[in-house]
Amino acid sequence: MALRAAAVTFYGGIAVVPIALLAIWATGRLAGADRVRRLTGHTIAALPSAIGAPRALAELIEAGLHLTPTFALASLLPATLYGEGLRRAFVSLREPDAKDVAVGWKGRLLWLPPLAAAPALLLAMFLALPGTSSYWVRGGWSAVLAVVLSFLACWLVLTPVVIWVYRYVAPGRPHWPATVLVGSFTAANLSGFLHGFVLFCSLPLDLGAPFGGFTEIGGMVAVGLWLYLLHVVLLAGYAAIWSLTARLTPGPASQPD
Repeated sequence: MALRAAAVTFYGGIAVVPIALLAIWATGRLAGADRVRRLTGHTIAALPSAIGAPRALAELIEAGLHLTPTFALASLLPATLYGEGLRRAFVSLREPDAKDVAVGWKGRLLWLPPLAAAPALLLAMFLALPGTSSYWVRGGWSAVLAVVLSFLACWLVLTPVVIWVYRYVAPGRPHWPATVLVGSFTAANLSGFLHGFVLFCSLPLDLGAPFGGFTEIGGMVAVGLWLYLLHVVLLAGYAAIWSLTARLTPGPASQPD
């Protein structure tokens, strides 16, 4: 599990910025660049600034909004690499000795629908951000309410994506009840880990200290670590789906190693 999560993290490290740029670019085309800036402005201001998270997010959003169609098309190739990495990890986890024909292209093509739905999902998340950010800056119990609302919004956005990944990007077709139940639970855990990353960003850490003062390298390693933890959760959920499917299916069922 740990080795496969590390492998998916490699693909995710290549794809995470292109995916974010494409989603922001398409959302800007759909809702308007000024509206995206307005919806995300309060959140950027409310983010902890100890390790420069607000500046990084602001630059990412501006880069996505200024993306040209040519660069958006160029970003599509590394963005779909994530689907290939997921497919390879799922195949290896469920059937270590199986040969999946064109596994890479299957993963890339089956990852396209979540990419196409990203603008709608991201816009829904953006619409929730101003309210949660306004509660956060008030402090006290309002901040607690902001965390709860942000968690719920992130959970609702991630749930259909995780269910699609388990049902279609991964090999096999597990039972819908198991897929929906475990997929929703996994999305909740991913939402919690993402909020843990925000908490991590609030810590006054010198990320460059272990790397001779190169803060950029330390930041990349920190992001890679959190991506790795997210993929451990994602792969564990996939293993749980087939374990639950085996209980719901009469007779023998294929389970991950």
